[in-house]
Amino acid sequence: MSGQTQRLNVVPTVTMLGVMKARLVGATRGHALLKKKSDALTVQFRAILKKIVAAKEFMGEAMRASSFSLAEAKYVAGDGVRHVVLQSVRSASLRVRSHQENVAGVKLPKFTHFVDTAAGSAGPSNASPSLTGLARGGQQVAACRAAHVKAIEVLVELASLQTSFLTLDEAIKTTNRRVNALENVVKPRLENTIIYIKGELDELEREDFFRLKKIQGYKKRAIEQQMAASREFAEEQLAEEVALKRGISVGAATNMLFAGGDRDEDIIF
Repeated sequence: MSGQTQRLNVVPTVTMLGVMKARLVGATRGHALLKKKSDALTVQFRAILKKIVAAKEFMGEAMRASSFSLAEAKYVAGDGVRHVVLQSVRSASLRVRSHQENVAGVKLPKFTHFVDTAAGSAGPSNASPSLTGLARGGQQVAACRAAHVKAIEVLVELASLQTSFLTLDEAIKTTNRRVNALENVVKPRLENTIIYIKGELDELEREDFFRLKKIQGYKKRAIEQQMAASREFAEEQLAEEVALKRGISVGAATNMLFAGGDRDEDIIF
């Protein structure tokens, strides 16, 4: 449904015309603001997409390096190094903190990693993690730990980017739907309604003008008839006065002309 038939069902009055114009101004401002918001979100969306591509490429390298470092640690320190590591650690020292970032009115979840030194300072055996593999393979175990920490950091960053990416995607879709609705539905409907109200008001104005012209015509004809009747009455009064001065009234003179019986044949005129 589009075109001139797409309008609101309103009463065509001057007050409603003002209301529709105010609503159109608000819809125009809202459309401009939402358009700017959509552009800002799109720019942020593309920037996050580039970061995701770079993070995924770096994640492949980090996971490959951590896998190789684990294989080296197992080769040097033996398969029992896993139990030694578990005994030397009480809880995870690398933790994740979440917060929100506001981008053009959209709250994006962000994840950041931090090291809790108190949590992983000592394990059940009261042995420091830095002393793990002291007998043999300590350097490879430390390198393996650093590689896995780096991989976890990359995973946390990638998770933050992926979550922000999905949130921005939904926000952009919602904003674009609102922009399209304002541009293709709300604004044309208000504009068509304003055109309809203006047309009806112009038609009413033409009807009033035609009615006034007809009334003026009637009044003018009535005045002319009154003036004509006044002139006839004045002429009759003047004739009456002239006749009275001559000694005979106009009515008597008329009776004398048409009275007297048969017509005289000798009179040729």
